[in-house]
Amino acid sequence: MAVSGIGNYGNGMQSALNYGESAVKSSGRKSSPAECETCKNRKYQDGSDEMVSFKSAAHISPGASGSRVRAHEQEHVSNAYKKAAQKNGKVMATNVSVSTSVCPECGRTYVSGGETRTQIKYFNEENPYQKGKKIADSAIYSGMHVNLAG
Repeated sequence: MAVSGIGNYGNGMQSALNYGESAVKSSGRKSSPAECETCKNRKYQDGSDEMVSFKSAAHISPGASGSRVRAHEQEHVSNAYKKAAQKNGKVMATNVSVSTSVCPECGRTYVSGGETRTQIKYFNEENPYQKGKKIADSAIYSGMHVNLAG
């Protein structure tokens, strides 16, 4: 089973406001979403060995984090189907998990990362057991879908 995904990387340095965000500071919070340094400097990076987006750390705004992380995880799913097709395999299962967090500074909820799990079954046509299974299956399935009306 392969596991891949993207995650919150840490903080970098930027100096602009989070435009389009509320300037109202919630009670018990250090700043408003518009002035939040933590959200402004949050970066995401992929930790897998696949060729996908976010190989180097990049900022995603909290409002766009959901769609960007889901799109990134879909790249991993697409790669699994390509890998299976190239090596005579079949994708048996894919599971994408997206996690959310709450910013400790401003209280905004954002998508903090994602993880994709894939399971691929590979067929070995040279395996004598696989050949025997095909022969046994052919006796069961032959004639199963016959159109006698035609």
